Amino acid sequence: MSQQHSAADPAPTTVAIARRRDWWRDAVIYQVYPRSFADSNGDGMGDLEGVRARLPHLRDLGVDAVWLSPFYASPQADAGYDVADYRAVDPMFGNLLDADALIRDAHALGLRIIVDLVPNHSSDQHEWFKRALSEGPGSPSRDRYHFRPGKGENGELPPNDWESIFGGPAWTRVADGEWYLHLFAPEQPDFNWDHPAVGDEFRSILRFWLDMGVDGFRIDVAHGLVKAEGLPDLGGADQLKLLGNDVMPFFDQDGVHDVYRQWRHVLDEYAGERIFVAEAWTPTVERTANYVRPDELHQAFNFQYLSTEWDAKELRTVIDRTLEAMRPVGAPATWVLSNHDVTRHATRFANPPGLGTQIRTAGDRELGLRRARAATLLMLALPGSAYIYQGEELGLPDVVDLPDEVRQDPAYFRGAGQDGFRDGCRVPIPWTREGSSYGFGDGGSWLPQPASWGELSVEAQTGVAGSTLELYRAALAARRAQPDLGAGDGVEWLRAPEGVLAFRRGEFVCVANTGGESVTTPAYGRVLLASGELTEADGEAKLPADTTVWWTTA
Repeated sequence: MSQQHSAADPAPTTVAIARRRDWWRDAVIYQVYPRSFADSNGDGMGDLEGVRARLPHLRDLGVDAVWLSPFYASPQADAGYDVADYRAVDPMFGNLLDADALIRDAHALGLRIIVDLVPNHSSDQHEWFKRALSEGPGSPSRDRYHFRPGKGENGELPPNDWESIFGGPAWTRVADGEWYLHLFAPEQPDFNWDHPAVGDEFRSILRFWLDMGVDGFRIDVAHGLVKAEGLPDLGGADQLKLLGNDVMPFFDQDGVHDVYRQWRHVLDEYAGERIFVAEAWTPTVERTANYVRPDELHQAFNFQYLSTEWDAKELRTVIDRTLEAMRPVGAPATWVLSNHDVTRHATRFANPPGLGTQIRTAGDRELGLRRARAATLLMLALPGSAYIYQGEELGLPDVVDLPDEVRQDPAYFRGAGQDGFRDGCRVPIPWTREGSSYGFGDGGSWLPQPASWGELSVEAQTGVAGSTLELYRAALAARRAQPDLGAGDGVEWLRAPEGVLAFRRGEFVCVANTGGESVTTPAYGRVLLASGELTEADGEAKLPADTTVWWTTA
């Protein structure tokens, strides 16, 4: 049963928030993975009250909004992305009153709250799916999901050749002989978005949380939902290699845009500039732009940028393509380096290029941190909105040596599909130098933390000149203060040595040296911030390898 929201009024939006129009066009949005952020009750698992207690850290960091990964009622087969009740908080994280208090406190601190929404699939423990199983073949309840008879003489083969993102077939057979579709884990059956009840239900879910006072939704698997008519075979094995690179009959179908146009009507009924953010893996950034047309969603994650190597030429290409694709639809570009599904960029950049976004080796930690700091300043200088994943402001690396027995990523146990090493970026973050879980909570942490966590903690870095935390704080303060930073749809590229990106935005100049050697560039004005030490003399500046610097010419 859903918990009932007993508050008389939705969480108020502060005057400071309400007066800032088009806030989402240049917002810096911080992703909180609740189970790994802060634990208030000592059970080793982060929770909403823990997030609420740490909101002042996010205010002081200088972000505009907080995106919360799922905290809904769930069996946790995929870390909450298998939702059993979209109107309830899982007891692991608290209850609806805790969610209400979190939203209210965030607004009082000038922070907006964005919640995750998972519309492609539910949990197999959702009431709809349990009813579909109990009522059997031919029942109306089964039409809300994709149930099909199997192929073969006795229906022993899956209905088509689709593969699960987590490995293995995308179909599971039930006791009565029919099969159901799940593009992810078997515990995550896909909704049938051709059924009108599905659309009705999700519009109701949107209103429930909007009435609670949330400021927007991040849409999980936004490129999913609608499947090609007839569920045609894809053909061939190794289908995962096509993801994000080719047309798929279960992803990025044109019909999904009708869903988002209907959702936009719901959102626009509410005051306060609420927003939608799409997690949309598409073959091209041009296809991504389709999701952010004026009558659909507001932002879409830029996975092409996240996947780009630390290389000036490659970065310039994806920056130009992104800005060119977003300009015709009038949407802001977004920039992101890390999230809960990929290896942290401090570790990706510590390794040789070409290894992808899930990496199992620690690499050169010093090199990785130097590049990560430089990449952050580059990202925050670009026009549009930026995303920060919890702990990256501390320079946290991925934990690549977790014992097999503590891993919980479902893909790890499927033996194919995604590499299954996402746990490394989900290790609870450190707040203090000491303690059983470095300030995460009083009862340890659900994943083991490395011994190095104490010296990377918020406590250890606060007030320390040159620390990664203070670099983030300074960068976000400068971004707010500089009129030429934030929103925009273009940059003016400047001549620069090989391996260097240099661009101007009004009276602001950013130069990023992605190469392995120091370079000499013009000193463009007064230094605002640099990710590493640089020297200036006679109108020139010497930038060390893997360093970004911000100048103002004012």
